[in-house]
Parts: sequence; structure tokens; C-alpha cells
Amino acid sequence: MSLKAVLFDFNGVIIHDESIHERLIEQLLIEENLTLKPGEYKKVCLGRSDRLYLQDLLASRGRVVNDRDLTQLLNRKAQGYALELEKIEKLPLYPGLDDLIFQVRSRNLKLAIVSGAIRKEIELVLHRTPLTEYFKVIVAGDDISTSKPEPDGYLLAVERLNQEDPDLNLQPQECLAIEDTPAGIQAAKQAGMQVVGVANTYPFHMLQRQANWTVDYLSDLELERVQEVFSQKELQSTPEK
Repeated sequence: MSLKAVLFDFNGVIIHDESIHERLIEQLLIEENLTLKPGEYKKVCLGRSDRLYLQDLLASRGRVVNDRDLTQLLNRKAQGYALELEKIEKLPLYPGLDDLIFQVRSRNLKLAIVSGAIRKEIELVLHRTPLTEYFKVIVAGDDISTSKPEPDGYLLAVERLNQEDPDLNLQPQECLAIEDTPAGIQAAKQAGMQVVGVANTYPFHMLQRQANWTVDYLSDLELERVQEVFSQKELQSTPEK
């Protein structure tokens, strides 16, 4: 079982923007004459798709919205996100990201993004950076009807990577996921992948209990060591002749 692909979560792994999202959700609820409780964003929203967590926030306040109205709310949030990013000259990408992507590409490994964020927001960030040329495969929150911790997003990413390269024959166990939340780690593991937990959002010790590897920063990830572990497992699973 060799390592063939590295799949990145987006918010909390590629870009440090959770505070922006929390402000936007808080504002969106205020416009609906509702309020966001202290600590509720982290408890309900982190690691989950925008659509499902917004639906849950509204439902917990007695508001049931149809898909059309929910999409309109998400579009309002996306417009607010775009306005917020316009105010930022240099986007808050996480340190070590460029070097890690260089390591991945230099080893001819495939790259993809698997996120609960809506596609508009992901592409907005990518198009303002050189990252857009590296991530040809994106699974966004509006591509699936479920949310992390369900594995569907990761499984769809494998399917799309195989569509991009029919000779790849990629299997989930040949993928490494990089996540910052317990829900994300659980999703990747349920898909059959090994996971690096990066302590950008939750404490190191919390992620360490769930991930295969845990790092404080992306720059701490030794991809060569991870590849060796994958290779050793491949040797162990190969029957002797």
C-alpha cells in the first residue's frame, strides 16, 4: 500500500479564516432576528458543511427552511466572505503550506481538497493564490448531501482523482488526509484513510487520540516518514512467494 494522494481539508488547514466565518454566521443570524450563543460556533459548526450546520442552527431556533431559502442564506454568507477577503492584502494561509505542497508534488503524489465549505468560497481563495493550479480536484460542501464526520466527501475525492487519471487506480487506503477537527479525522478514517491531525483549531492532545499522526504545524509533518510507513504496510500485506 503505497501513498498516492494527499487530501487537504480547507478551513483550518489551508487558510486561517474561522474567525471570519464565525462573524459572518453571527451577522447572518442577527439579520434573521436570531443570536449566536457563546461557544456555539465551535460546538456546532467546526468541521461540518456550511449547509448542514446552518440548517441545524436555524432548526434549533425553530426555523425550518427549504433548500432554496437555505441556498440564498449561504450565498449571502459567500458574498460577505468575498467582501471580507477584499479587505485583506495577504490571505492568512497557514505557514508551511507551500513547502508541504512542494514535497507532495516532488513525490508525484496527487492533491485534492475535501471541505464542507461551499465551492464559491474555496475557489475565491485559490484564485488569489498560486494554489489554484495545484488543486484540480475539489470536493466542496455543495457537492454532497452529507457532512463530515460522514466519509462521503473523501470517497468522492478518490472517485474524482481516478476520473482525472484513469490509470491511477487510487484506493482510499492509499490516501493521506490532513485535518484539523475531530469530525474531519473521523470522516477520513471512515473512508479508510490514514490521517494527520494538525493542531490549528483543536489542542494537540485532543487530535493525538484520534489521528495516525499529529503535528503542531504543517511544517512539522515529515512526509518522507509517512511514506515509509505506507511502504512498510505494503510490504507487510504482500504475500511471500
